[in-house]
Amino acid sequence: MRLNRHIADSGFCSRREADRLVAEGRVTVNGLRARIGAELGEGDEVRIDGNTLEARTAARGQRRHVYIALNKPVGVTSTTDSGVKDNIVDCVDHPQRIFPVGRLDKDSEGLILLTSNGDIVNRILRAENKLEKEYLVAVNHPVTPEFLRGMARGGVPVHGEPTLPCRTGKLGSQGFRIVLTQGLNRQIRLMAAHFGYRVKQLLRVRIGNVKLGHLKPGQWRNLTDAELRGLLPGQADW
Repeated sequence: MRLNRHIADSGFCSRREADRLVAEGRVTVNGLRARIGAELGEGDEVRIDGNTLEARTAARGQRRHVYIALNKPVGVTSTTDSGVKDNIVDCVDHPQRIFPVGRLDKDSEGLILLTSNGDIVNRILRAENKLEKEYLVAVNHPVTPEFLRGMARGGVPVHGEPTLPCRTGKLGSQGFRIVLTQGLNRQIRLMAAHFGYRVKQLLRVRIGNVKLGHLKPGQWRNLTDAELRGLLPGQADW
């Protein structure tokens, strides 16, 4: 098993974060400084900052990891950095080490997933998974059919790349629903701005088969087995 996967599977951090720790010289294998891409053998001892990395175990029939759906409030930042005020980890205040799957910008609210299983974060986020993300959006001008068509047909420049086609629908005079399969930073806000609109409120209500439901801002719940199977079909070890 690769070193970064072993660290992620323990629940210490994601694979990307594990590679960063290795690059900074904070990881050793059998007492020697580790290298990025290293393969582990049976019985190898991994230490991070001098502390032995313990594998996460669970009793038969129980999950080894935590999988959470959170209604992120406005003002909470999707980061594990404890130095950032109102970070998402402090918002959840979970006894286990967890980190967000993807992001939801500080000014937005709604559904975001968190887990202690760093090995699956990238699998969920990969573009080829085509996970739909559904949002309810309020803007500062009346929503027109032309605006909805422009948002839906794709090709809007965001961070130097065109958006993919998506689905939209009108909600009241100044609101709309949008379903994306992309996850560009502040994508909906930048798309709306391209057409002269300013987003006043943005609420994510669904990721794949996981729905926000009746969670109030700041509340969270554990994902169900059915939700986990929908997010990662074929995964057996949770």
